[in-house]
Amino acid sequence: MPAIRFGGMASGLPSNIVDQIMEAERIPVKAMEASKTKEDDKLKLVTDLETKVNDITKNLGELVSIRGFSNMKLETGDKAVIDGNVDPNTAQTGEWEIEVTQLAQKPGAMTNGFPDKNETQIGVGYLRVDTPDGKKDIYIKKGNSTLEGVANTINQSGYGLRATIVDDRADKENPFKLIVTGLQTGDDKEVKFPAVYMLDGDQDIFFNKSIEAKNAKVKLDGFEIEVPENKINDLVPGVSLDLKKADPGHPIRINVKQDTEAIGGKIKTFVDALNASLAFIQGQHKLQKGPDGKEHLGPLGGDGMVRSIESALRGIVLNPEEGTGSTIRRLDELGIQFNRSGTLEFSQDKFNKILNANPDNVAKFFRGDGVKIGMVPTIKRVIQEMVDTGYGPIANRKRSIQSKIKSIDDRIDTKERQLTQKEDSLRQKFANLESKMSQLQSQGASVSGIGAAGKQG
Repeated sequence: MPAIRFGGMASGLPSNIVDQIMEAERIPVKAMEASKTKEDDKLKLVTDLETKVNDITKNLGELVSIRGFSNMKLETGDKAVIDGNVDPNTAQTGEWEIEVTQLAQKPGAMTNGFPDKNETQIGVGYLRVDTPDGKKDIYIKKGNSTLEGVANTINQSGYGLRATIVDDRADKENPFKLIVTGLQTGDDKEVKFPAVYMLDGDQDIFFNKSIEAKNAKVKLDGFEIEVPENKINDLVPGVSLDLKKADPGHPIRINVKQDTEAIGGKIKTFVDALNASLAFIQGQHKLQKGPDGKEHLGPLGGDGMVRSIESALRGIVLNPEEGTGSTIRRLDELGIQFNRSGTLEFSQDKFNKILNANPDNVAKFFRGDGVKIGMVPTIKRVIQEMVDTGYGPIANRKRSIQSKIKSIDDRIDTKERQLTQKEDSLRQKFANLESKMSQLQSQGASVSGIGAAGKQG
């Protein structure tokens, strides 16, 4: 009787037969995972669109402020002589002539020279200073009787003085000198510098040079005015002037005017944010080549939520704004228009021209009543409706996608549990089959052995 033989395993089946079966069984799982990946990508795109839509209103608050369309700037004929800053909330447009005939000055005094700053002793005693708050005594003890020690003591006195040691190389043998100044300018901040009462020093100290406190002197449109500081806040309404240097006989013309570039920049920021959303939407409408080599719309192409967002954004630009008290009714009257690609173009030259001609008219159009009427309130209302977390189309679309993703996850989990059970069952069945086939193979070998023995007999 011929011997019973099996190839490979006892059953003659491949050793990875269960893995092959399970790989086939997991095909539906892979299809679900691919579907989940598509939904994940959609959710990311919707979230990205939500961010872009929210960005549209990010800087609109500046446009509805008290002087959102009345930004001012200061132009000065010579910044080296006079410069400054404008407060847009209080400044008034206009032109002035300012001549700086004298800068305000702090009081100060300088000592004789010393060979060093931290070894030579000037003795013990005190320095008496006559300040706007009265006479002040600064006591010098043995431990702080060098120039450096005296400077530290003065700076820590709290008497409104600043002490500095300088290295004046005009005197090669005694270059180190102490300079003491007041902290404020103006002739009412005068300081009478120290009367020195010192004993037992290596070298005498005395103040041999001084400068007095002075007011700044300016001529405003020909009228001379004295002020205590080089920074003037009330000479020109809403303007903080910085006097840089005296230039007698040379009046400087300063001009406070509308800063159309700054205002145009705010509008451009708004248009750019609006364009970011529109360009995103246009990108979803375009055909794109997919993994299959065929052209398809973007993942959100044709999506109802995207169409509603696009319609609302286009309405912001195209719909008239009524009841503002402005002769301007649409954004296209200010140089904001759609181009062929479905996004916006902003003509800043046109906008600046209209703004310069009548800034109040432009402000009324954008600002309205600041609540319900006006371009900015309308934009805010429209955007809020889009992104409202309770009923907005974006939130609804996100919830729908998230629900799909959860449903797919649940189906995958269920299928994976079923596959795990099936794999365990298959492995057990094939193990039993292998065991039985091994027994049959063993029995076949025994029968074959008996037959061979019979022939020999």
